Amino acid sequence: MLIHVVAAGETLTSIGRRYGLAPGLIARYNGLSERNFLVVGQALLILYPAQTYTVQAGDTLYSVAASLGTTPMQLLQDNPNLGGVPLLYPGQVLVSGFASPQGRQIEVMGYAYPVVDRSVLREILPYVSALAPFTYGIVQGGGVVPLEDEELIALARGYEAKPLMHLSTLTEDGTFSAALASAVMRDPEMRNRFADAVIQTMQAKGYEGLDVDFEYVAADDAALYAYFLGQLRERVNALGYELYAALAPKAYADQPGTIYEGHDYALIGQNAGATLLMTYEWGYTYGPPMAVAPLSSVRRVVEYALTEIPAEKILLGVPNYAYDWTLPYVSGRSRAQSIGNQEAVQIAARQGAEILFDETAQTPWFTYTDAEGQIHEVWFEDVRSLDAKLGLVEQYGLRGVGVWNFMRPFQAGFSLLGARFEIKK
Repeated sequence: MLIHVVAAGETLTSIGRRYGLAPGLIARYNGLSERNFLVVGQALLILYPAQTYTVQAGDTLYSVAASLGTTPMQLLQDNPNLGGVPLLYPGQVLVSGFASPQGRQIEVMGYAYPVVDRSVLREILPYVSALAPFTYGIVQGGGVVPLEDEELIALARGYEAKPLMHLSTLTEDGTFSAALASAVMRDPEMRNRFADAVIQTMQAKGYEGLDVDFEYVAADDAALYAYFLGQLRERVNALGYELYAALAPKAYADQPGTIYEGHDYALIGQNAGATLLMTYEWGYTYGPPMAVAPLSSVRRVVEYALTEIPAEKILLGVPNYAYDWTLPYVSGRSRAQSIGNQEAVQIAARQGAEILFDETAQTPWFTYTDAEGQIHEVWFEDVRSLDAKLGLVEQYGLRGVGVWNFMRPFQAGFSLLGARFEIKK
């Protein structure tokens, strides 16, 4: 496995000659067509097939997998050109495995709204261990805000990914309320009624785990929140499933700020079966242009978390999105546009921009001028930045990664995940 950074004048054909690979293979693992124009500074994932197989009449994904000693799901990972759909045609060339062996097994979980483009989700699900449809919430008095999630649950199961019920502080009016969550947690009767509603929903829908994401919990509720997670975990464990808890990205225990103070890493680590470090949003919609997940900041959170939580309980959060800022940035007025990582490269190609790489943040970025003469600054993720983050997973023996979110394509990133690690199914 290699990462190639495009230089001026290079094409998929010239790069393929350099590495002894067909241009179509390079395009396959980078979410490109062979007609795509490359961008100077663009990072490409280079994978060498371990073996190939030419589809014969009558072959199915299952019969080919059996003959090659692999699994249908692994073939879908190794062949993203299938789009996650097990339809083959004679003469099609399939890849089975790569020359660089996969590392240890990790868990890959992530989120999708019910409106997700099904074709995008099908492309991603072969690389996924657990899918959490976003989101269930809290009804005043202790009920659960419903979610139309049946199709996503069925899709997850079809790709051997366990569906997780996602629980947040969403209210019936569509807003998020830490105050309502506090009221429910502080009242034993409402807390028990809410827990009953959660468990009943899990059983009715066929969920195989619970992911709790209560953000902006008050400092005074930190111990109560951890206790509440412990109560839920007992009931979820009784069903044979696991409870996950999302954590604000703290770098030290008493870090000030309303997003941090209600998350006690030590207590939550004790009371949850798994935790997701939300290690993103340093660069955010209303902030100044910068990397969404700069490596130095991510590392500080991981190293602090490891002082409070066992590595086998920690999932590293990674962003599957980017931001496009219009300059000049004006605090309180500017608002960045959220875009996809593949979309960012497409913008650079259309605008004739050169992609740069910030060595400190380990993140790519570029600028361009739009048709109205306004300057833009874009920060996004590519295989270099993701590879650096996956290095932390490997270095510290973390449980895996949690992706926010599965709404946009990022083929190079998911191909990298599948090439570096065996993904738990």
